[in-house]
Amino acid sequence: MTTFVSGCSGRTFPENEQVSGLLVRQPILDLIQLDYPNFQPDDSLAVTELNEYRRRYLENFLVREVGELSELEETVLSNVHERRTLTDKVEEPALPLTLGQRWADGIASFGGSWTFILLFFGIILGWILLNVALLRRPGFDPYPFILLNLLLSCLAALQAPVIMMSQNRQEEKDRERAKKDYMINLKAELELRIMHEKLDHLTQQHALATQQVAEVLQAVLGQPDKRR
Repeated sequence: MTTFVSGCSGRTFPENEQVSGLLVRQPILDLIQLDYPNFQPDDSLAVTELNEYRRRYLENFLVREVGELSELEETVLSNVHERRTLTDKVEEPALPLTLGQRWADGIASFGGSWTFILLFFGIILGWILLNVALLRRPGFDPYPFILLNLLLSCLAALQAPVIMMSQNRQEEKDRERAKKDYMINLKAELELRIMHEKLDHLTQQHALATQQVAEVLQAVLGQPDKRR
């Protein structure tokens, strides 16, 4: 098997992994020359080495954009580098709810429905009619319905924190969903940058091959005919 020596690490790689330094974009070439100052565009390196510097280029890009990388950015970079999807990160199984959480969700769902509003209105109206119109003597809660006001205050005092518990859990879900959306969008942006990088690489490779063919044709056509 034909091999070549990398101008970066000096290691030997198969020839099918050889990439000319002329095909490396300047930002990535600058990163290579930071580690290997003697590396020149005329030298060659392996595809695996080039991919590592591409990853470092993306990491530097993220550091410039968002500052210090968090666990989310590190996870996205790892998935991009290893060509894995984020499905396992996005579709995490939901944790089982506790009894209190199920009650909180049920009360919040019922308390925010028209059924609760109509039922609550009917109870209040029946209470008033019972104490004003139906009872011959003064009812057990005569006007201004102090007992009813007390019950309504207690109900509001208990219902508010229960609904807040359910809302807090929903906010946690929304935050997790926002994190997952951010990871997916960031991965898509990084992969687009990698795609542009590879397209530029192929364009430069095609231009270099065309230039070499043109030089060969020019050399052949420029030679005098020795049969004359």
